[in-house]
Formats: sequence, C-alpha cells, structure tokens
Amino acid sequence: MQKIKSLMTRQGLRSPQESVNDLSPIENFRTLTKEELRELHEEPTDPQAQQEIINSIEEVYFSNDSFDIVKYELERLPPVLSLQELEEYRDKLIQQQAAVSKKVADLILEKQPAYVEELERVTSLQNGLQLAAVICTNGRRHLNIAKEGFTQTSLGLLANQRKRQLLIGLLKSLRTIKTLQRTDVRLSEMLEEEDYPGAIQLCLECQKAASTFKHYSCISELNSKLQDTLEQIEEQLDVALSKICKNFDINHYTKVQQAYRLLGKTQTAMDQLHMHFTQAIHNTVFQVVLGYVELCAGNTDTKFQKLQYKDLCTHITSDSYIPCLADLCKALWEVMLSYYRTMQWHENHDQDEAAVVSSVSDGNNVIGTEENSFDRNYVKKKLEHGLSRIWQDVQLKVKTYLLGTDLSNFKYDDFIFVLDVISRLMQVGEEFCGSKSEVLQESIRKQSVNYFKTYHRTRLEELRMFLENETWELCPVKSSFNILQLHEFKFLEQSRSPSVSPSKQPASAVCSTGTLFQQYCAAGNPFEIQADSKDDETEDVLASNGYESDEQEKSAYQEYDSDSDVPEELKRDYVDEQTGDAPIKSVSRETLRSRKRSDYNLNKVNAPILTNTTLNVIRLVGKYMQMMNILKPIAFDVIHFMSQLFDYYLYAVYTFFGRNDMFESTGLGLSSSRLRTTLNRIQESLIDLEVSADPSGTLTAAEERKEKVPNPHLSHLVVLTSGNSLYGLAERVVATESLVFLAEQFEFLQPHLDAVMPAAKKPFLQQFYSQTVSTASELRKPVYWIVAAKAIDYEQMLLLMANVKWDVKEIMSQHNVYVDALLKEFEEFNRRLNDVSKRVRIPLPVSNILWEHCIRLANRTLVEGYANVKKCSNEGRALMQLDFQQFLMKLEKLTDIRPIPDKEFVETYIKAYYLTENDMESWIKEHREYSTKQLTNLVNICLGTYINKKARQKLLAAIDDTDRPKR
Repeated sequence: MQKIKSLMTRQGLRSPQESVNDLSPIENFRTLTKEELRELHEEPTDPQAQQEIINSIEEVYFSNDSFDIVKYELERLPPVLSLQELEEYRDKLIQQQAAVSKKVADLILEKQPAYVEELERVTSLQNGLQLAAVICTNGRRHLNIAKEGFTQTSLGLLANQRKRQLLIGLLKSLRTIKTLQRTDVRLSEMLEEEDYPGAIQLCLECQKAASTFKHYSCISELNSKLQDTLEQIEEQLDVALSKICKNFDINHYTKVQQAYRLLGKTQTAMDQLHMHFTQAIHNTVFQVVLGYVELCAGNTDTKFQKLQYKDLCTHITSDSYIPCLADLCKALWEVMLSYYRTMQWHENHDQDEAAVVSSVSDGNNVIGTEENSFDRNYVKKKLEHGLSRIWQDVQLKVKTYLLGTDLSNFKYDDFIFVLDVISRLMQVGEEFCGSKSEVLQESIRKQSVNYFKTYHRTRLEELRMFLENETWELCPVKSSFNILQLHEFKFLEQSRSPSVSPSKQPASAVCSTGTLFQQYCAAGNPFEIQADSKDDETEDVLASNGYESDEQEKSAYQEYDSDSDVPEELKRDYVDEQTGDAPIKSVSRETLRSRKRSDYNLNKVNAPILTNTTLNVIRLVGKYMQMMNILKPIAFDVIHFMSQLFDYYLYAVYTFFGRNDMFESTGLGLSSSRLRTTLNRIQESLIDLEVSADPSGTLTAAEERKEKVPNPHLSHLVVLTSGNSLYGLAERVVATESLVFLAEQFEFLQPHLDAVMPAAKKPFLQQFYSQTVSTASELRKPVYWIVAAKAIDYEQMLLLMANVKWDVKEIMSQHNVYVDALLKEFEEFNRRLNDVSKRVRIPLPVSNILWEHCIRLANRTLVEGYANVKKCSNEGRALMQLDFQQFLMKLEKLTDIRPIPDKEFVETYIKAYYLTENDMESWIKEHREYSTKQLTNLVNICLGTYINKKARQKLLAAIDDTDRPKR
C-alpha cells in the first residue's frame, strides 16, 4: 500500500487514463500466468486463511521501497542447497504473493468507484487551474500596463514624501544635537553673568534632551560632557556662595538659593554656607593681622604667611595694635552682618513661600510641600544653631588677638578705646545670639587687671610728684563748674541713653535707636574709628583770674568798698555756729553784706576751691570709672584703686598741714577717733615709710612694699612759717577745701559706684564712704588749729596777765591792758584774714572754724592766766569778770559767731572763786575739763585762807582722782 501511495504521489495529478498509460513496466503489476491464476483460483478463498498467509509474510518485506528482495532471499539461502527445500520455500513465497495480490486486487476492486470519481475531480480541478492560469496571465498583462501608466509614478511620489519626512526629522535631530554641542558656550556666558539658576536649568534640559537622542553614538560623549559641566557649575556655585560671607547681596543670594533648589541640594547648600562662614572668619582675621604685621615689618618677607594666627598676633606692634583691632572688628562685623542678613532673607522667603502655599492648596502638591517644609525647618534650625557657633569663633579669634600683646604700657586713652571696642563687640554678640561673651570678658578682664595695676601704680607715683610740687595755688574755675563738664565724665550722661555704649560713641549711634544690626544693616560700621569729641570741643570750666568776667570782677571790688562803709554794729547779726545760716527773720541787706564780709571772699563768685592736683585726681577718677563702666567684672579692683587716690590725697593734706604733735596733745579733740583710725589705716596699708628696700627682706615684704607709695613731702616753695600770710593760711584753705570738694564729688558719684559694685563687695564701699570720705571735713580742725595757735600771741597775753594785781581792795571800773592787747591781736588777725581772702576765697565754715579756734584758745589762755594768779581778792574776781565782759563785747563786733566758744568755760572758772568748801568738791568732780593746775589754783587761792589744811588735802585728793583717768 505504501508503494502504491508513494507511486501516486510521484506521478502527480493526472487523469486515470493517463495514469494507467504512464505506468512503467517495472512499476506495473506483473500479469499472472494461467498456471498462476489457476493456482490462485485453486487457493482457498477463506478470508481468514488468506489473512493468516499475509500475516506470515516477514516484516522486512514491508520496511521501505529501497528493500532489495532478491538480495535478501539469496543471502538467506543455506550454505548447502536443497532443491526440495527451495521448491517448498518457493511455493510458500508464491502463496504469499498470491495472497497479497488477491488482497490488492480486492482492495482495488473495492475502491475502484471512488478512485474513478476522484480522478474525475482531479481532472476537473486541472481544467479549472488551467483557466485560472489564463486569467492570471491576462491580469498580469493588464497590471503591467497600469503600473507603467499610473501606479509606479504615484507610489514613487509617496515614497519620496515618506523619505522627505524622515529626513526632516533627522535634520531636526541633527540641529538639536548641534545645539547641544554648542551649549557649553552659552553655559559659560551664563556663568559669567552669574545666572546660576538659568545655567542649571539649561544644563538639566540639555541632559533631558540628550537622553532622548541617546541612540546616536555622538550623544554618549555629549552626555558625559554635560555632566562635567554640571559639576563645574556646582563648583562655581560654591564659590558664589562663599562670597555671601563677606558681602551679602540679596539678588546674588537669591540666585544661588534658586540654583541649589533646582539641584535639589538645599540642605547641602546650608552645610556648605556654614563651612564658608567659619572659613571666612579665619581667613579674614588672618589677612587683616598679616597685613599689619607685614606693614610694620617693612618688607614683603613671606615667612609671616606661614605662621599660625596665634603666633602672628604676637608680631603686632603697639602703634598698629588699635588700628588693627578696629579693622579686625570691622571685618568680623561684616561677616556677622552677612549672617544676620542671610537669616533675614530666609525668614522673609519662608513667609512668602508659606503664603503662596496657603493660597494655592492642591492635593497633588502635598508631597512637594512636605519636602519643602522639611527643608525650611532644617535650614532654620541650622541657621539658629550656627549663630552661637559663629560667635564662638569670633570670640576665640579676638581673644587670641587680645592676649597676643601686653597692654600694660598702653596710654590710657588707647586702652579705653580697646575696652570700648571690645564692649561694643560684646554688645554685638549679645544682639547676635544672646551670648554674654564669657570668653571675651575673661580675656579683657585679664588684660584690664594687668593694665590697671601698672596704670594705677604709675598714677599714684604721679600723684605723689604732683603733691610734692604743688604750691597749693587756687585753680580758677567757674562757679557753675561741675565734674560732668569734664570729658572724663561725659560717659555718665551718655550712659543714660539705652542705645549708647559706655564710652565715646559714633555720632550716628547716639541719635539712632534699635539694635546695632538694625542701625548698620544698610550701611556703616559700628567699629568705625570716630574722632574724639575732645578734639572738637573745649572744656568751658576755667574762669579768668578767678572771676566769671571783667564786669563781675569790677563789681566785686566795688561791692567790697561799699561794705567798708557799713558800721560795725550792723554786722552783728546772729549766725548759727553749726550751720553758718542766719535766722530767716533777720535777713536784711545789711545782714547779707555782713555775711559776705564774714565769708572773706571779696564778693567773688562762690566758685569751688580746688587745685590743679585736685582736678587731675578728679579726671583720674573719671577715667577709672570709664574703665569700670565698660568692664564691670573688675569694678571692685577699680573702686579700690579709686579709694587709694582719695586716701593718699587726704593723707598728704594731713601730713602737710595738719600734723603737729604739740597741738594734738592738747586734748581738745581736734582729731576725732574716726579720723585718727582712718589716717592710721592709710599709713599702714598705703604709705611706704621705709627709705630703701631691705635686701634681706622676704619676697612677700617686697611685693607689699611695691604696692605702697612713699610718704609725700611738702614743696619747699610753700612757706608755712610767715605770720604775714597767717602761716600759709591761703595754702591751707586751698588744700583743705579742695579735699572737701573732692569728698563731695565722691559723694556725688556714690550711686554710680554702688550700681556697678558686686553685691558681695558693697560693704567695702559703704565702709569707705562712712569712715574715709565723710572724714574729709573733719580735717579742717587740726589744719586750722595750727593757724589759730600761731596767729595770736597767747604767751604775751599770759605775761601781761601776770603783771596785773588781782588783790585790789576796791571795785575797778576800768578793764586791764591785756584785754586791749588781746583785742588788738584779734583785729590784726582779722586784717590779715582779709588780706588772705584777697588771694583765696575763705568759705564761711573755714572762717568760723578759724575764729572759733582763736576764741577758744584765747578763752583758755584767759583761764590759764587766771590760774597763774598768786593772790586774788573779791574785788580782783570782779575785775576778772569786768575784763572778760569787755573782751566779749569788743569781740562780738569782730565776728558773727554766736554763741562765743568756751564762754562758759571762762565764766564758770571765774564764778568758781565764790564757791564754798562743800560746793567746791562737787564742782571739781563735775568739771573735768579743767587741768589739775587750774583746779589746784582754785583750791589754794580761793579757799586757802578759809579752810584748814585737812580740808585742802581732801580737795587736792579729789583733784588727783579727777585727773587720774586723763593720764
């Protein structure tokens, strides 16, 4: 069957007849012979038997068409051939062949109608195909005719159009690629124009376009080039960001921030900005200091550039220290101002951005808004944290500069300027980040204490030199003089304004309000060196020749001349001894004139009495307070040194004019216990009484002596022994009253000192005022007592009294000569007092003390003269009273002091002559103010003739008991 099928396949589609005719002899079935047909017919027709015969055929016969049956059978022949076997085998094969043939014939006969039908269909199909071939041939011929006539031309146009579109797209791509290739030129131009946002935007767009054309081989190289350009832009952007640190520009910074936002590196930009600020501080201070060091060195040696900043600061000279400090602070101010303005920019920008977000709220932008909010919070916290960090760097740089030079030998004004600059810088720090500037305070405190010790030691030596060369002449100042008029105290008025710093201020700062950053945000610098106001203004405190003007001088003498015509009786108005004030009801023109006369001032204007040395001390106090006001941590040290200035001045005045052991031993209480305690304290703590240092002394003793000042000595030009000048009364008045004036100024300054003094040290200040300053006026008594003791010849009066006979027998109506002599002494004293007042105004308290001392000494001299009497009668006692009353009556015409000092001292002693024995004993016990000699005289002269020896001994014993506590 397979052979039949394969045969039909090879023959193709043919008609049945053609197929039969075309069969080759080999492929045709072999025609059976008659014998074979006979045999075939003789074979059983049993289908089952026939099928068994077919099944007995070997499988190899059905294998494939290339099977060689003959060869196969021949190869199967046994080595020894047997005819019978061969015939049997032949017969078997024949039977098998016959069975197959019959089977084939049966199948053919069975399928013959279908075969014929199929052949007919094939034939019909062949005819249809031939007809289709003819139709196709005709169609192709007609299509060729159409192609040549119309289609080829149209389709060519369409193909060309399509090709044109493709070429246009290619040209556009090529132009874009060409533009991308030339982008670097435009980027360079934009970077030169500092259009960083535009450059970054362009670069990003180029990168996006390059990714679109990445299929071109040339684009890969361009893409890497654009990435390099973007990195270069970031580098230039970082450089632009660093410029913000020294000179903030809103437009410039806005561009930089927009550029970083396009890059998505806002936080990175803030980190870089803080790094640049730190670097700017270091570079700025180094370049400023290096410039001054090289300028002072006078050469361009590069060795300074290799030094560390700390070492570089040690090469600054004293002359360039202040300009360098000012430039240093100005440069640092610019950096801090830039940081301040940066913060302002971000605050304003955040507010504007928040307003925009709130007005345009879209749910699609929630993620972007949250990201921007996170960036804003990060920037805000970073900037706030950077405040203290920036200020700490500034403090450390300035501290290194401050401690790099020894300021102990600087001039005062220069050092005050340094303090003022640092004070202003600390004010900047407080406004910048709320810092108390502990680092700066500690460094300037060290320099200040070191400087102030040296400065104060020098000033004390100068004060000693001034005092030893002082002639105690009056320094003419106006009556309206006030220490606030001195330049050294101008800061007290300026400090009342909260916007003004403690020392000299720039003119713009004095008038403006608000913080320094608000004042100088637009322009200017708080550390600009301003010309000192002392150069532009003059102190209008001095008067010409002690008078306000020539007219006042002329009227003063005219007034004095007119006073000389006033009767003496009109000058006897009562004046209180303690206050120096007259009763209100007795104030009249005559009384006023009398009071003017008692003031011994030639009606000069009541200008303060002070010397050049006093003025220098006051100026020193003002300078000390300036330093203390600027640097409060050293307030106690400064006030302590100020107290030493006053102590030394007080001690010098006492040493020059008030020390006299002979008069101090009179027991009149001229020096109060408080004054003596103060003087002893000053002598022990401040005065160096040794002539030279003991080489064998300890180091501690040497240090203690170093803190002391040698004892001052009065100038040899000051004469205190001349009676015509009342023993240097003019110099004594100037010295003592200048001390009182100085004490008054200290009293005026007490609230200011108390305000800056640390609470723990305030007891020192209170003790200084209560035990030292308040004792200045007490120095008047010992100083003027010496004048009073020498101005009147009390010894001559005692001699005259000794020549008087007191044992007269009758009442006398005429007083004794010694009274007139004593009054003449007082008149002469009054005259010389007037002469002295022509040189120096003698204040009323001073004249009162002088008169009080003279009268007190005169009265005590009278008592002493009465105590020297050997014999005395009752009439003599009456004469004593007469003499004393005459003395009082005449004396009251010379002075306004009421009551007369020690009047009761004399009257009580005279009246004691009339006491009995019993009264005398109690009187002696009650009156201990009299000396033993005076009391003994009373007992011997008054009671001697009336009492026995035992009673006299009893009274003398009572006198001894009274005198014992005095000893």
